[in-house]
Amino acid sequence: MTANNPFQRYDETDDRQFYGQPRLVNHIDEAAVRATTNLYAEYLPAGGTILDLMSSWVSHLPTNIQYGRVAGLGMNEVELKANPQLTEYVVQNLNQTPSLSYRDNTFDGGMVTVSVQYLTQPVIVYRELARVLRPGSPFLTVFSNRMFPTKAVAIWQSLDDLGHQQLVRSYYEQTGLFDQIEVLDRSPRGWSDPLFAVVGRVKDEIGSTDN
Repeated sequence: MTANNPFQRYDETDDRQFYGQPRLVNHIDEAAVRATTNLYAEYLPAGGTILDLMSSWVSHLPTNIQYGRVAGLGMNEVELKANPQLTEYVVQNLNQTPSLSYRDNTFDGGMVTVSVQYLTQPVIVYRELARVLRPGSPFLTVFSNRMFPTKAVAIWQSLDDLGHQQLVRSYYEQTGLFDQIEVLDRSPRGWSDPLFAVVGRVKDEIGSTDN
């Protein structure tokens, strides 16, 4: 690692090698999963079009709420195919191609679940999110303290929980395209993985009328 690049990783080999093997497991414990689902029920609009960024075999969306469309973007096609909540998916490495193929103002909300620590170009990705989300739409970044240390960026590994919250908030702020930014601690009581979230809404003046 070098201090000159805070988004360097120990393992800079092709991400397809690391993520090529399906991992059909939860990366946070059951209590943290429930807290994540509760967050999505609170912030993501029922019946809406939802973007599940860096998706996997589970989206942690509430099963008692219907969404009009849930688009997943992730690295492993086996995992994405196994996700029953996705209506469609795209296989894409955001570190290699940070632009999104979706049209402007497509989604009513979205989330990234316990994966933000792997983004090497996060501000570009969040700028793209503001483009594909409709004005006023929420985007949730949910994270804990678990990670694959060889693939998490250096700056993430150098920070504590509070530092992670401030870092993720800065991704939203650096785009200049989000407001109403909230930093939340939704860690379950008792013995559990901690759970944090940053929520931002796309500014009303952002985006076109193209749907």
